[in-house]
Amino acid sequence: MDAAFTAEQDEMRRTLREILGKRCGPDEVKAAARTDTGYDRELWQRLARELGLPGVAVAEEYGGVGCTPADLALACEETGRALLPSPLLATAALAVPLIAALGTPAQRAALLPPLAAGERTAALAVAGPALATALGLTGENAPGDWAGGGRAGGVQARAAGSGPAGSDPVGGDPAWRLYGEVAQVLDGHSADLLLVAAHTGGFARSRTLLFLVRADAPGLVRTRQPTLDETRPQGRVQLRDVPAELLGEEGADPLPALAATGRTAAAVLAAEAVGAADRALARTVEHVGRREQFGRAIGSFQAVKHRLADLYVQIQAARSAAYYAAWDPDQGALALAQALEALRATAGEAVQLHGGIGFTWEHDAHLYFKRAAADDLLFGPVHRLRAHAAQRSGLFTPTSGTTGNEKVAV
Repeated sequence: MDAAFTAEQDEMRRTLREILGKRCGPDEVKAAARTDTGYDRELWQRLARELGLPGVAVAEEYGGVGCTPADLALACEETGRALLPSPLLATAALAVPLIAALGTPAQRAALLPPLAAGERTAALAVAGPALATALGLTGENAPGDWAGGGRAGGVQARAAGSGPAGSDPVGGDPAWRLYGEVAQVLDGHSADLLLVAAHTGGFARSRTLLFLVRADAPGLVRTRQPTLDETRPQGRVQLRDVPAELLGEEGADPLPALAATGRTAAAVLAAEAVGAADRALARTVEHVGRREQFGRAIGSFQAVKHRLADLYVQIQAARSAAYYAAWDPDQGALALAQALEALRATAGEAVQLHGGIGFTWEHDAHLYFKRAAADDLLFGPVHRLRAHAAQRSGLFTPTSGTTGNEKVAV
């Protein structure tokens, strides 16, 4: 493994940091997040045009840059520093890999080029607060219960012209119809294309499939939801007998692709969280160097130095884990847990070390605090990320010759 960045990666990082430094100050971030779409469309188009950001990890044959997910993670470290409100995570880290892995040749040829060019955006819709489970981060997604099992709940799918709702198609029109509701969809209110996880097969032959729903589909109702973190806009998606197209071939199992996408997305999210934590620490160091108490800068007090030093070490450890996960996505969940913990600790200390002004809800430090809390709710919590990773690795599985009930003498 060569841990050094290439000249191209360094140049991408430098260019992206320069652009975002000019366009993503705290006031610009708040203004962009409060638009109807939740992001600055002009800036998004510029990032797509100059850097090919939405298509960094898309193959060149589909109009992408043809880089690896590691390059996307490196780019997201910079977008995390700026807390950039954009459809990058929902489109490039969640939707695009699923289309590339599951889509038919015709679907890939039709959908990937406009997504890679930034002309369209996409979002993954998973019923309930189960996105982390669907991606295999905090639990096994194989049962598919997170999509709404049984006779009700979540999103249901049936083949058009078939029998009762949820039954398998028996000839006729191959199109599908969806009904149900998804309350929390990243960029779900503005995405041009929705990838909807839906339950089908009825109670007896339950299975979860992914469907493509266009933004202009009849019966589709979308509403932006108020969220803790404005830079992560979410929408409520209601499907009222909406026509949909199955993603991929009939009979294909989307669950392994969802889990693989989750591992890569976790590495990307870890890098993004590291970037946010690093910037929050830098802003805090700058503040304590200016703020005076008892005739001297508060950053000169030993207690403050120790707190900042502990944060620095925690962020550097999280950065190392995130970079390793970008190279080996199987470690993504653990890297994400460490990065979210570092961001939460840094954001909390940032609020405290800014003093009284830091506790006001409108202060810029709260942008990082809200990001830490929202990501922990969406993709964690941290203890479940670690517990599932330990379970998958067999860390607590009894070894041969033991029962698992042995007592340790102390």
